[in-house]
Amino acid sequence: MNETLSLGRIAGVRVGLHWSVLVIVVLVALMLARGRFPYAHPGHSPLAYWALALLTSVVFMASLLAHELAHAVVARHNGVQVDGITLWMLGGAARLRTEAPTPGAELRIAGVGPLTSVVAGGVFAGLAVWLQALRVSGLVVEAVAWLAAINILLAVFNALPAAPLDGGRLLRAFLWHRTGDRLRATRGATAAGRALGWFMVVTGFAAVLFASSLSGLWAALIGWFLIATATAEARQAELHTMLDDVPVRRVMTRDPVSVPAAATVEQFLSAGPFGAYRHSTFPVLAEDGTVVGLITVHLINQAPAPERATTTIAQLMRPLSEVPTAGPDEPVLDLLQRLESSRDRRALVLEEDRLVGIVSLADISRALTWLTTASGSRS
Repeated sequence: MNETLSLGRIAGVRVGLHWSVLVIVVLVALMLARGRFPYAHPGHSPLAYWALALLTSVVFMASLLAHELAHAVVARHNGVQVDGITLWMLGGAARLRTEAPTPGAELRIAGVGPLTSVVAGGVFAGLAVWLQALRVSGLVVEAVAWLAAINILLAVFNALPAAPLDGGRLLRAFLWHRTGDRLRATRGATAAGRALGWFMVVTGFAAVLFASSLSGLWAALIGWFLIATATAEARQAELHTMLDDVPVRRVMTRDPVSVPAAATVEQFLSAGPFGAYRHSTFPVLAEDGTVVGLITVHLINQAPAPERATTTIAQLMRPLSEVPTAGPDEPVLDLLQRLESSRDRRALVLEEDRLVGIVSLADISRALTWLTTASGSRS
């Protein structure tokens, strides 16, 4: 889930919002302002209901962020690289670049999320009791009590033993410890995730059809998300197993065609597309032969036609600092997530700062197809 708006870094972790987070903020505010608050404490103005409902929904999103931040911080302490956190319509997602190294690390990373939500729920519950003792407005106490309840509910739901929920990670850690087989453990956790997802889809639609409860649609939506995510996670685990120990040199394109940084766009275009420059992506080299960036046809097309005679490749290229790089002996798995999160889905392969190849997601996909075919023929 790609972020729409960056919130900067919290505890050293990049945090962003996806536009769909507005959906959950509006839905929670609507449910509270038009339902729970007026029903429990009638007599207040609509403005009071809506203002408190919006504030409560924002605090709820902050508690979701705390949940994901706990995952990210513990992951980093256990040697797992974290790309960032994105809040979206169905909650939050901490993007972990690498896998947990041991079942124990998996247990700690997964378990801290529900624990954080339980602690948040306890804090809000204590705050609600304290505010009530101070005879603060019952409407404010109601909002704080709702935050306590929703955090406890979030902890309980996330603790269900089904991937991709935190409980599914805990189940995988247990199975991994028990069997010593990460792939087998993942299969078990994702199978439980699909089972829970189908249960929620069926019961959700049943609630709509037989009880006329539109809330069943929300349960069905979450169930569908669990099915899709658990299925994708199982496939990813299979992919990781097939690519295990495969070095980048086996999938890269060797000695790729490069472009001089000082060349103009006009010079580049005069040599293609039927000359040397018949590809769509090219490493860019400085005069001394060192790699300084990456240029793509898309970037070339951004140069206005009248300025192509004076615009150089160096002015348009993606600088090396923004391009994934890898060593030829680095495992493909370590590079895969960096490729998936990069703009151009390309990485430059360097050996002692010398360009030796270029690798793309398409290269890895072809290698995976070959490995799958070879595995099938052997069996």
